[in-house]
Parts: sequence; structure tokens; C-alpha cells
Amino acid sequence: MKRLGKEVVTGVKRKIIVETKKTDADRGKEKYMGGLKKLLNIEQERLERILAKAQDELYDVPEGTLRISIDKGCVRFYHNNQEQGIMKYIPKADEKLIQRLAQKDYYEKIERSVKKRLGQISRLLKDYDENEIDKIYNAQHPIRRQIVTPIEPTWEQQLEAWNNRTYEGKIFQEGTIEIYTEKGERVRSKSEKILADYFYRNHIPYKYECPLHLKGYGVVYPDFTFLSYKTRREIYWEHEGRMDDPAYAKNAVKKLLSYSKNGIFPGENLILTFETEQTVLNTEVIECLTSRYLL
Repeated sequence: MKRLGKEVVTGVKRKIIVETKKTDADRGKEKYMGGLKKLLNIEQERLERILAKAQDELYDVPEGTLRISIDKGCVRFYHNNQEQGIMKYIPKADEKLIQRLAQKDYYEKIERSVKKRLGQISRLLKDYDENEIDKIYNAQHPIRRQIVTPIEPTWEQQLEAWNNRTYEGKIFQEGTIEIYTEKGERVRSKSEKILADYFYRNHIPYKYECPLHLKGYGVVYPDFTFLSYKTRREIYWEHEGRMDDPAYAKNAVKKLLSYSKNGIFPGENLILTFETEQTVLNTEVIECLTSRYLL
């Protein structure tokens, strides 16, 4: 998940992650369990689609399995038919058979794994591993990974695609103070620099001031946008730094209400931090929110 190098920043805002008030232990546990059940229902539907696709692909496949042999750097492929007791060399020119046998093995593993996981969900995931699909692909020998097409993009592939999407950020006005992060990008305040540097040091990929359209409000530029490993969806972090300024606070409240109207809620996919002249950004709060929502 580590992404190094400088980004060209024209004033891009990033998406938000929400901070909520702490509740007592019982309410927190109830909220957690409710969220878990909702996620399990979503996961169950996804796995059922994967299972149906894998079984459909296994409907018409060649018999036997693929064996890969490596001797002194030379790679050889063999068609292993255990029922007939035959091990036949496959010339590299027969690329289609090699790919079909490798893909068959992959789909069979997917089928077995998905059936197992659906059983785990029905037992409230006592022993559930939500990363098993990615692990099956990543555990393949590098040669097999070159042959096999993942049944769905892995987390690493999704994150890379998200990182590579370009955007136009918010323009910096002439004459404004220039503040740069350790990553080399320009931000608008010392607090944003503190946040950006923390994410950078902890190898948490983010986008700064990436534009987001809110229906009924217009385009906003969240301070930071992340791709959630847990939900595979974007999370936004807004830092409101002058909440003791009545005009600033009024606009901030209006914007935050628009987030909620657009299905972006504090404590779910929106993180909020605040400052006044007397209350500055707390590093412990940053660590707590990062651990809860981003890791």
C-alpha cells in the first residue's frame, strides 16, 4: 500500500473520513455487531455471484491438471491425467491448453473456498477470512499468476487503479502562504501538513483535495480521500480548523449536512477533526481515527 514520489498538486482536495462522539461500551458493541451483519449480507451476495461464475466456467473444461516443472531455469508444462495415469508434455505453442488447465485449477480452488466461506458466514464467521479470495491468487506460483486471470481484481490491483486516477484540485490563490509536506505537495495549513505527513510516514495512500460533487451543494474538496481496505470504497477526511469563527463554522455545518444528504456519514465514510484557537489538532486523535477507519 506504500506509494512514494511527489504528486503534481494544483489544489486537489481529498475525500473524507468521519469522527463521531464516543458512546458507552454497550452501544458501541451493538453498533459494531449491526455493521458486521450488514457487511456479512453484502459479502454473502458477492460470494454467491463468484460461486455461480466459477461453476459456470467449470462447466466445460479439459480433464486433468497442469503440472509446472522448473529445471535449471527452464520451465516445462505437463498435462497430468491421474485417472488414465498419463503425464504428457505440453509444448509452449499450445498456450490455450496451458491457460485453460491453470484457470481450471484456479476456479476449482475458488469453488471450494467460496463454498467454505458461505458456510462460515452462516455460522457468523467464527473462523472467517475475508481475504481468502485474494490469497488464493497471490499464493499462486508467479508463473501461474502470469497465466491465471483473477476472478475479481485483488486489493493491490484496486488500490493501484485508484492511485493512478488523475484529478484537478482546488487552485491556490496568489500570495497565499506556501506550506509543503514531506511528500512534496502543497497544502493550505500547518494542520493539513501534520495530517498529510502522518499518512505519508505510515504509508497510507491518500489524495489531497480531490473534487467531490455533492447533490444540492456543488463541488467540494475534501481535505483527504482514501480507499478503504475494509469496504473497498472511498473514505473522506475533513479537517475544520477555524470553528470559533462564526462565518467559517456556519459554512462548515452547511457542507457537513450536505455530506449526510448524499449518503456520506460521519463515523462510516466520513472522518471529521476540528480546531479552534484554544483547541489544536491532537496527534492521539489522528492515531485513533486512522487505526479505526484506515487500517
